[in-house]
Amino acid sequence: MNAVPRITDVQRRARLARRHLPGPGRRAATTREATESVLALHATDAATVYLSAAARMDGPDHESVGRELYERAALLRMTAMRCTLFVVPTAIAPVLLAAVGRPNAAVRTKGLLRRLEANGFGDAAWVESVTRSTLDVVRERGEATTAELAAVVPGLDRQVVVSPGKPYEARRSIATDLLFALAADGHLVRGSRRGGWTSNQHAWALAPELPDIPAPLARAELVRLWLGAFGPGTVADLKWWTGWTVAQTCKALSDAGAREVGLDAGTGHVLPEELEASPAATPEPSAALLPALDPTPMGWRDRDFYLDPGHVPALFDRMGNIGPTVWWDGRIVGGWAQRADGTLAWRLLTDPGREARAAVEAEADRMAGFLGERRFTPAYRTPLERELAS
Repeated sequence: MNAVPRITDVQRRARLARRHLPGPGRRAATTREATESVLALHATDAATVYLSAAARMDGPDHESVGRELYERAALLRMTAMRCTLFVVPTAIAPVLLAAVGRPNAAVRTKGLLRRLEANGFGDAAWVESVTRSTLDVVRERGEATTAELAAVVPGLDRQVVVSPGKPYEARRSIATDLLFALAADGHLVRGSRRGGWTSNQHAWALAPELPDIPAPLARAELVRLWLGAFGPGTVADLKWWTGWTVAQTCKALSDAGAREVGLDAGTGHVLPEELEASPAATPEPSAALLPALDPTPMGWRDRDFYLDPGHVPALFDRMGNIGPTVWWDGRIVGGWAQRADGTLAWRLLTDPGREARAAVEAEADRMAGFLGERRFTPAYRTPLERELAS
């Protein structure tokens, strides 16, 4: 019996740095290339998408990044892993739609039907009728905001009670759940932005026709894509990242032909070609300033191989969202923030040496140049970010 190959934390950090932290001469030329390097960009916070792309690009220009992000020619904004908004390469959108989007839509639709029944109006036939009317309006107008749709589609503006009898009971528009479900199900996409570059307000547009892929095949392909960007990783990592069940995760790993490897944290998985290829050269150390909710630190559930557990309280909020981070040579070494006057403040939580400090300072200057006169505040603020920003 062949021994299980072993990949140490040092080797994992080298792979992380090579794929996710391109130094001078190894940066992407376009927003699409920057996105492909990490599979997908988190887009819950509008500013994050710009900053994640800029951190990986050579000479990023704010206007050109914005055009690529919102023109939908090469990139799409879609609800994907864990019901979260992502910007993804259009080429892999069918995989994400089948593997995670449509299951998310089914869950949201089921919840909406349950709330409609509890509130005494509407059923599946009623939802289907409202859905047809909503899509007809979007088709006729080209784009429409949630408020514009609720104003003209009968019933879409109805309010339902959420979590009745609980301390957090609230009323929510049917439009909120229905439009989310239609987007996750591949009927709608987020169109043009309303407001500035940090605004999360947008219009809805009809989604492009995408190939229909059977869910098991899509899950296996998504595993291959994830391992290509984040591997090696554990079952727990992949389950957390996708939102699948343990059974779905294990089946998808098997269908993808993933191979087991020994990690310092236990058993991991990699693509077969990773084990068969000649060892890649260790990249020269490089620095990066990654924004809150960046896809790199959000790529794994267990982060000890690149993050000192003692630094978690400073870098994460109470819900587990990571704030802006400073990276050197494949690991997190600090955090950063933008102050009201536009300057970038950063602090190292460990001393990585003089070369690293100089590289971080240069990268901070580069990102400050990209931002120019623009200002942003992360949607999910962390203790260190708040302290540095003040």
